[in-house]
Order: sequence, then structure tokens, then C-alpha cells
Amino acid sequence: MSDYYRDRLSAGRLQRVYEVATPRVRQYLAAEVDHVIQKIRPGDIVLELGCGFGRVLPDLAGKAGTVVGIDTAISSILMGLEICAGVSNCLLLPMDASRLAFVSCTFDCVVCIQNGISAFHVEQMHLLRESLRVARPGAKVLFSTYAEGFWKHRLKWFELQSEAGLLGEIDQDRTGNGVIETRDGFRATTVNRGQFRSMADELGVTAHIVEVDGSSLFCELTAVGESRI
Repeated sequence: MSDYYRDRLSAGRLQRVYEVATPRVRQYLAAEVDHVIQKIRPGDIVLELGCGFGRVLPDLAGKAGTVVGIDTAISSILMGLEICAGVSNCLLLPMDASRLAFVSCTFDCVVCIQNGISAFHVEQMHLLRESLRVARPGAKVLFSTYAEGFWKHRLKWFELQSEAGLLGEIDQDRTGNGVIETRDGFRATTVNRGQFRSMADELGVTAHIVEVDGSSLFCELTAVGESRI
């Protein structure tokens, strides 16, 4: 599968995704950002994986010392540079989250929200390992996915995206049990508590898993240093 967000759903089209969101989905989006901000300490150097057009970077920058956002879509990065032009402690870079061009132990917090762990379509263990590599010992690495009970709201949102021409037609035969597929190649899955726990155990790191707002399942990993991963 190609990078759907890079090739077909970036910049203005991605912005439109959030414009068609229902009030309940907007609540979910805000709750995710609020949860992340609570985990950031003043002065932290924060990395956001899959920042898109910089939707949440200004909010994170209000608490952090520096925020770096990366994304594979150049068009989204260019749009984000405009959106964040007045935010002096934001930096946006084109980069693959599974191949981070940062030295080890760089960041105080690494953030990947809105189901990026599944949406990026990269090997999940490698994504977690690479995120932990660039995190300083004791740093928090935050990954979110959709909570099981949020399914009907999530599905409705994706149906609205499809109706707006942002996604292909929903493939009803292949959609269900946490998976959404469209007939033009888009596929989104989720990660459950057990899967998060299993990956953390394999990496040898502590995981704190919590449901937020009845919409997100957050896995918070504590980095221990490159020698353990």
C-alpha cells in the first residue's frame, strides 16, 4: 500500500478532514491534545511524529521549549510552515517516522497521536523502537489509537470523509472490528491493550496504558536509554 496521506490526503485535503468532523470527533481530537500537554514539562524538547500540516504544533509549543514536527508529505510540511510561521519554537521537517534522522537521546517527549501507529503503515515494533532510540532516558513516548467504544463515531467520521471525496468509497465488506477500508486502497486498523503491552514487554520498557475521553487508548512508554532497546 502506498503512503495514502502523503500521496492523496495531505495539506489542504487533510485540513478538510478535520473540517468535516462531527462535534464528538472534535471532542476526541481536543482530548488527545489536552492529554499530551499534561505530559509535557515546560522547556521540554518534543517530537511529534506525523504532524501533518501542523494542526497541534502551536498548542504543544505553548507548553514545550521546542517542538519538532515531522511528516512524509512535503505539501503538508509547507502548509505547516505557514501555519506555524508566528510560533518561534516550532520546527517542521520532512522525514519518515520509521527512519528518524536524529541522534539518540535527543527528545524529552515523543508524541504520535490519532492512531499514527497504525496509519503510518510501518512495522509497529520498529516504530516504537526508533521512537525510544531518540528519547532521552526517562522521557515519555506517547502513542494513541482509537478506543473500542469510539467505533461508531470513528466510522461516521470516515464516512463523512468519503462523502466529501477525501477518501474512496468505504468497503463495507472489509470494514468492521476496528478496521476501516476503502475501495481505493486506504486501510486503518487499531492497536489494543494487549498488543501495546506485548510490544512494551518485548522492548523491555515500562508501559502505562489508559483510555482517554472514551475515545483514545494511550500507551505511555518510559525510555530507558539506547542500551536496553
